[in-house]
Amino acid sequence: MKKIVFALTAIFVFALFSCTKSNKTIIRMQHIEEGVSNPTTIEELKDAISKYEERVADIQLANGQIGIWHKILATRYLDKKMYGEALKSFQKALEYYPDNQNLYYYVGLCAGYMSHAYMDFDADGYSEKRDNYLKLGESAYLRAIDIEPRYARALYGLAVLYVFELGEEEKAIPHLEKLLTIETKNIEAMFVLARAYYMSYDFEKAVQMYDKIISLTKSPERKAEAEANREVAQNAAFSK
Repeated sequence: MKKIVFALTAIFVFALFSCTKSNKTIIRMQHIEEGVSNPTTIEELKDAISKYEERVADIQLANGQIGIWHKILATRYLDKKMYGEALKSFQKALEYYPDNQNLYYYVGLCAGYMSHAYMDFDADGYSEKRDNYLKLGESAYLRAIDIEPRYARALYGLAVLYVFELGEEEKAIPHLEKLLTIETKNIEAMFVLARAYYMSYDFEKAVQMYDKIISLTKSPERKAEAEANREVAQNAAFSK
């Protein structure tokens, strides 16, 4: 029995030390793998640099692939409308690709959806988590636009956030006007811009935008909607 206990203890100690290798041990293993120990001559130093540059390239390649996998995982969650999990994965992908405007766009999109999950259940007119998600969405869209100023989807997403979530219609107007210089026949953007004009009491511009929608859209439903909204905006302009 004592022999069995001793054997089990030895196995446990070996496993423990195998799982807790010190940095020095790792460095020694790297030296063995690369055939580099303590280079001193010019030739040895050049050889060591070359070998470790290859190791760094391997690490960079691995990190890049991890970032891509996080993005793929995030899009899978997004397809299933699991916005919280998608948001976590997109944020993780940003650790590897911090200048990718598409990732910021998706963070903004997911944050907007997640804000809807935090209603005012206490009926006190305030929801901190909802506000935090909306602020995250705004900052993510702004960062995407900062990286790519003509990024149409981010311009539209930010405008929708301002108009329908934050009640800051005037902030949406310049982004939508810019978007319509890029996508001149974007009917959805025109509807949002017309609403932003109307909510900002610029009724004449709202009427002009609805006129433009009516002239461009091929959808009977969207045309009827634009005509009804135009009449409301026209009446508001006359009553000023």
